[in-house]
Amino acid sequence: MAKVTIFEDTCKGCGLCTSACPKKILEINKGKLNAKGYHPAGITDQDACIACAACARICPDVAIEIEK
Repeated sequence: MAKVTIFEDTCKGCGLCTSACPKKILEINKGKLNAKGYHPAGITDQDACIACAACARICPDVAIEIEK
């Protein structure tokens, strides 16, 4: 099973990962602010992740890590 780790303090909430995810299991967490004042991305269904790493590749801040 794949594991997605989002480094919330690095994430600036740009939303590129949410548009790149083929399973649509990432979203911007509007109820949370990180240390920089941004709404970070979050995963809604860890078990649905297929470890394609599209989110990690598109992230300009290298804030996402995928483990298989």
